[in-house]
Amino acid sequence: MNSRKLLSETRRTFPATKVHCQQPSRILIVDVTSPSWTNTCSVLSEALENTLCLACSLTGPCRVPLLSLYVVQNQQECLLPFTQVKENFARIQACISELRSLPREGCFPQRGNGVVQAVQDGLQQFKQYSRHTAAGGSTNGSVEIAILTSQSSKEMVKQLEKKLKDVDLVSLRRIQVIEVLKRDFLEPEDVEQCMPAEEPSSNDVAILGMDIDVQTMEDNVISLEMLFKTWLHDYGTEREHLHLLLPSGGFSHATAPKTPLMCLKCDLQERLLDPALLSGAVDGTMRAADLNSPCQMAAWPATVLYKLRVVKALKSEGVCESVLYGLPFIIKPTSCWQLDWDELEINQHSFHALCHSLLKRKWMLLARREPQNTSPNWNIMVHSYYIIVPSDSATLLVKAVASRELLLPSTFPALLAEHPERVHGPIESALNSLEVEVAYNPLHLKSNLYKYLKSTLYKPLHRPRDQRPERHQPKQHQSRAKATVAPLLMAPSPVQVLRPAAARRDSCERSLPSKE
Repeated sequence: MNSRKLLSETRRTFPATKVHCQQPSRILIVDVTSPSWTNTCSVLSEALENTLCLACSLTGPCRVPLLSLYVVQNQQECLLPFTQVKENFARIQACISELRSLPREGCFPQRGNGVVQAVQDGLQQFKQYSRHTAAGGSTNGSVEIAILTSQSSKEMVKQLEKKLKDVDLVSLRRIQVIEVLKRDFLEPEDVEQCMPAEEPSSNDVAILGMDIDVQTMEDNVISLEMLFKTWLHDYGTEREHLHLLLPSGGFSHATAPKTPLMCLKCDLQERLLDPALLSGAVDGTMRAADLNSPCQMAAWPATVLYKLRVVKALKSEGVCESVLYGLPFIIKPTSCWQLDWDELEINQHSFHALCHSLLKRKWMLLARREPQNTSPNWNIMVHSYYIIVPSDSATLLVKAVASRELLLPSTFPALLAEHPERVHGPIESALNSLEVEVAYNPLHLKSNLYKYLKSTLYKPLHRPRDQRPERHQPKQHQSRAKATVAPLLMAPSPVQVLRPAAARRDSCERSLPSKE
């Protein structure tokens, strides 16, 4: 709690200006001195490529505006200077291919300063980039750093504490230190146990006025993919997303219509990515949700403050799923930094109390969406309704529910009490042959969406005709040349070492003892 309070107070030093993109830029630092780099390399590359193909395909403001990638070998090296993710998937793929081609186990000794130097260099690069782009009207002013390492996370934090004391950290929002553990096999049902926590836990460390989030993770594709997918969430904390309005006098029928309302301030979070937001939709006709529609809510981008007024309580067993529609959203207590700390704390406790009481009573809530403003955009106000469902966690689920106008007539014939044995036997046999699982786990299913999106995004990097003679260069050198073309004023800093991949592999091979 203290670490979050320190962070909140630190962020209040910034002016509350309206920003174009509140998503932080990303620096990924990969420590390849790990003894298990052989396995980590392949799963990390696949997880990173899968996530970034989604980021490049989603319509609307880019959820990962800028990305930079460092590797730490015997010294740090910048494989990808800050690059805009949208429209640059080919360049990102070239960088990931370079990552895959790095030498494997045993090539590099573990040294403690490489990661810290990469952090310092990345912050300097971001500072230079921000100065240049500020003239063009860009307001992307914060960065988060993720460090993947097999070293002890506690030792890594100590190094960061010691080395970053004199470094300008104004633009740094958070550092994640992810200790990747080697495991030869992981059952699918165990995957969720090693997913990254979306909210900082007791492993958070508060130093220098910002968060260091320490996590431990298995080195498998799904775990790392879920880590990178947290980048796709909305990180804007300028204001809350949703006001949940409850009658202060309870749910009694005798409650007067104009009873003062209790307001819980909440944030919305996507549970699923909306397929309509994927620019590479299979049929090519999908489009993003219309934020002005009275019958839709959207958690991304969070540009609208929604108000849901609770009008009734419902028994949980009395809601038919056939009348629910649209994508579900997660409701959480807000983390808006503009609220006072005491207000945030009271709001959070009230939210938890609501979740607990709904579970105890086995209730759901029926809520009506209030109009956004009083301007007569609609001559007649159209109301939409939502069901709010409690869960065992400190979150609520909200989903749109049909009203009278949307409902179509349906007839449900009664189920026959008896049926001929000649049909009963084959049906029972078919059902008995099915594998039965206790619960549905979406991590068990693949739709080939990643492959499809990569194929639609694939655009081979090419050179202008006047540079064609460069094709005679070794392939390794060409790959590095493509991956290190920096934006304006983004020349590599003096501490970076940029060498052709072939030279690096030769040097690595010379460092290995002879088998003779």
